[in-house]
Amino acid sequence: MIFLPPENEYSAGLPNNAEYIILMAKVNSMTIAKHIVFCGYVQGVGFRFTAKNIAKRYDLKGFVRNLEDGKVEMRLQGEPEDIDDCIEDLKESFTIRKVEIEDADVNTSYEDFGIAF
Repeated sequence: MIFLPPENEYSAGLPNNAEYIILMAKVNSMTIAKHIVFCGYVQGVGFRFTAKNIAKRYDLKGFVRNLEDGKVEMRLQGEPEDIDDCIEDLKESFTIRKVEIEDADVNTSYEDFGIAF
């Protein structure tokens, strides 16, 4: 736990301990978003269901859906390390020929991870 020194003339206007801890948690939390397209043997094999379970394990937000061309599209939001780990878990679980990853804007309306149709 982080404790600030007692308030004095130099600390007037600074946050109290609880506010400081919350502020630091927000600063240390780095939510990013990635748009990913998986190519290979990824449709008709439980990819979306598995992707949903793995994304939820890492507390990621977003969606996964099949594309008409046989690829699978995924949008992930969360901590960078969690996103990387999720993608690696999927690569180890399926026959994936190619993964295209692009940075995306964070969408604050995502509250969970789901399968889109």
